[in-house]
This record gives sequence, structure tokens and C-alpha cells, in this order.
Amino acid sequence: MTNKQILLAARPVGFPKDSDFKLIESPIPNAGDGQILVQSIFVSVDPYMRGRMNDVKSYAPPVAIGGVMGGGAVGRVIQSNNAAFKEGDIVEGMFGWQEYAVSNGQGVRKIDPTLAPISTALGILGMPGLTAYFGLLEIGKPQPGETVVVSGAAGAVGSIVGQIAKIKGCRAVGIAGADDKVAYLTDELGFDAAFNYKTVEDYYAKLKELCPRGIDVYFDNVGGAITDAVFRLINTKARISICGQISQYNLEKVELAPRSILTSLLVKQARAEGFLVFQFADRYPGALVQMAQWLNEGKLKYAEDIEEGIENTPRAFMAMLKGRNTGKQLVKVADL
Repeated sequence: MTNKQILLAARPVGFPKDSDFKLIESPIPNAGDGQILVQSIFVSVDPYMRGRMNDVKSYAPPVAIGGVMGGGAVGRVIQSNNAAFKEGDIVEGMFGWQEYAVSNGQGVRKIDPTLAPISTALGILGMPGLTAYFGLLEIGKPQPGETVVVSGAAGAVGSIVGQIAKIKGCRAVGIAGADDKVAYLTDELGFDAAFNYKTVEDYYAKLKELCPRGIDVYFDNVGGAITDAVFRLINTKARISICGQISQYNLEKVELAPRSILTSLLVKQARAEGFLVFQFADRYPGALVQMAQWLNEGKLKYAEDIEEGIENTPRAFMAMLKGRNTGKQLVKVADL
């Protein structure tokens, strides 16, 4: 038996391509003192991983050329020399794009498979869910009756943001990239309105139509021209939660935003704030309890787009960057 691993073979120029990754097979490692050996079952692909492929200073170090691509995974402990874990435990951690991983247990959490499907530990009850929860409630601070606009609304984070906005008594407006995603947002998730940005020529006019009372909270996953249009419609004391800028990740030359954005913030006395979910790490347990409660009560729904086989992880990653997924993009690499 061998361990299939996906390495970063080259730093992408523009949009990633197959040759930027390399599949290898290596011996399955053994757990050393204080370590555990985990067999991954589901591997996550997320937009932030694109940034880690660049050799630039950021909140996390870049993946080394020839190194295993980093990322979250949920799996089973098959060997343990760590008293905090036993063989058979289901755990979630940053195990990377590989079938087997060794960990010292730091940053690894146990998952109860009886509470929800274990895949949710990488989605609605994991980093994306926590990102939506804190990004909206702590940065956006929505109030009943306000209008919340979400870009990238059919993705793993955005789809949860809109639903939490509804739970908090807000009007939720989503922006997505396909007609079936728009239908999913309004018909399945309860968004009040949504539109397909790929078929709309004038974002400002469409947003003005769907947000007749202006925009109080904007959860930004996308950036670019959509965000430029939103800023023209923000209300006094609006809050902009900057979660991601996926429209910019693969550009070879950075786009410049209109200088009027700063004027909008000034005139409207509004606030735009970027955040990283890790800044709320000490509050994860309470947030997960609340998210699980909403899920069990049927107030939250989720979708998963699952690819099969570790060798197809790059393909799933690139498809996700193009917005082909609805909900959380995962790769299944083993059976439970």
C-alpha cells in the first residue's frame, strides 16, 4: 500500500493548470512519539489555497515547490501514539492533499459521526460555516429589517451567510454565476432575491432593482466590478465584510478599484473590514453549537459537490475557482 499525494510542482502564472501539480506515490508513514496517523476520507478544496500557491508574504506561509498541497481533511485515526486520540477516532485537521498524514495532534479536533455526516466538518460545521458565522455576525452585525447582499452566494460560505441573514430577520440578496444557482438560492435556501452576474450587463441597475432600500450589509467573497457596484448603493452606516476576492486571485495584473469607493465610505460613514476566521478561534465551540442547532432545526441547509479520488483534487480545485460547484467542494478519497 502506498500514499498518493498531490504536490505543488510549479507556481501558477494566472489561472492554475494541470502541470502546476504532480501526483506521486510514497510509502505510508508511521506515527512517531506523540503522533497520530490519519487516513483521509474527505479532502477540502477552498479559494484561499490559490493564495498559498504564490511565493508572497501573507497570513500563512506559501506551499513549497515539491511540497504536499496544504488543506483541510477529515479522516480516521489508524495509528496513535498520542494519548488524546485512539484508533478509530474521526478527526478533522490540516492534513493536506494526500491519502495518509501524520500529525502531532495540534489543531486536530475529534468529530462525532453520529451528529451529522462527517463531511460537514469541512463545510457547514467547519471552516466555511465558521467563516460565514463570524464574518456576518461579528463584522456585518446585521439588524432585523436590513438588506444583506452576498457575492459568491452559492458557494460554501456565501450560501450559509444568506441563510443566517434570514435567521436574523434580514432581507437576503444573493449574487451567483448560473441560473440554476440563482434558483437554488431563492427556492431552496430562502434568499429573497438573487441574480446571475454572467447574464447581467449593468450590476448597479440590477442591484438597485433588487435592493430598493439600499444595502446595509455586504458580504464580499468576490471583489471586482460587482463590489464596485455595491459601493454605489450602500446606506449610511453600512458594514462591508471582506471575506475573499476570488475574482482577483488568478489575475496576472491587479485591477484598480474606482477612487469613489473611498468617497462612498466617507459620505455614508460606512465601514469596510477584512477578516480571517482564525481570529475568532477561541469562540469556535460556541459557534459550532449554534450552527449545529440551526442545522438540526432545519433553519440551515447545505449542498456538497463531491469529486472522487485524490488524483482528481487539482481538477476539483480548478473547477471550484471557476465557480462550477454549488455549496462545498470536496474530494472523497476513502470510505468511512
